[in-house]
Amino acid sequence: MERVSGVYETAPREVEDQPSFLNAACRVACDLEPPDLLGVLKEIERALGRMAGPRFGPRAIDIDILVWERGTWSDDTLQVPHPRLVERRFAVVPLLDLDPELTLPDGTGVREAAAALDADEQEVGATSLELVVPHRG
Repeated sequence: MERVSGVYETAPREVEDQPSFLNAACRVACDLEPPDLLGVLKEIERALGRMAGPRFGPRAIDIDILVWERGTWSDDTLQVPHPRLVERRFAVVPLLDLDPELTLPDGTGVREAAAALDADEQEVGATSLELVVPHRG
């Protein structure tokens, strides 16, 4: 784990009858290709109590690959950058914590992506929570 953003609280969007979400982003260094990393992330989700449920419904945890240092990845199961990244302030704002100068492969800066989204429509509130991720040697 190289860096972790602040934790942000956001209201649910598509399925509104559920508690607020907590969102954060982290930068990790690894040698895995995105599909292999996704497999590891799904194992972590299961270990932390993620169970099958309705799309956009409540869940214990949801880990996505938002961007990849080497640019883009696309296959039948995974697209990186995340296909809806620039539509979601709850994802873009934590990325700003990690690297405000980050530019996506299409040339879009995350700072510009965040500014283009309606802050009133997609309110993202900072919390005093801190994401603590144990280091595995």
